[in-house]
Amino acid sequence: MQKAGYNMEITETTEEYLETIYKLQKKDGRARTKDLVRLLKVVPGSVTNTIERLEREGYITHEPYKGVKLTEKGEKLALQVVRRHRLSERLLTDILHIEWYKVHDAACRLEHAFTIDLVKKIEKVLGHPKMCPHGNPIPTELGEIIEEKTEPLINLKSGESAVIAKIAEEENGMLTYLATVGIKPGVRIEVLKKSPGKKVLIKLGNKSHELSKRIASIIEVRRGK
Repeated sequence: MQKAGYNMEITETTEEYLETIYKLQKKDGRARTKDLVRLLKVVPGSVTNTIERLEREGYITHEPYKGVKLTEKGEKLALQVVRRHRLSERLLTDILHIEWYKVHDAACRLEHAFTIDLVKKIEKVLGHPKMCPHGNPIPTELGEIIEEKTEPLINLKSGESAVIAKIAEEENGMLTYLATVGIKPGVRIEVLKKSPGKKVLIKLGNKSHELSKRIASIIEVRRGK
């Protein structure tokens, strides 16, 4: 089915790839094949073929052994998908009252079904939210995105504390784990210790938890009160 304002040739696969590349590019400067394989849960050969197609279609540039980056055309479409995804998440949490850590996968399916006009109506009903349930900014209709100043939890030193601002990587298993230990946007945490292997021991309320380097790298925090 054609979505109003969208080209019929833009497939769900294209949207999923561009959305994932956008998120990886925001975090690491570019998207690597191994990260696309992990996040999209596809085989390496499939990623290679799709990357070649997206490059031919002008959505990305690919530099061998370094990764891919979005072109202006690719970023514009990626931001449309991100907008639909994050508003879908807010619809699920705010209207249907589904737990914040359970909405990502459902939003991945909904984001491909909503038309531009429907997205506008959903945004209005929700009260024009600025952030998704995981703390990530929702792009405007014009593709503008306002990022607050944050930094990865892994950057904090022992004894420092900060408020969790967002979870940069919205993978369902990861979100579920974080929710079970009480890690979510708005919660204040303190770094108790950083081990040589970069594991981080944090204090959350009256409990302490040890986080791996990767997990501590996807949790963005905001210093100050």
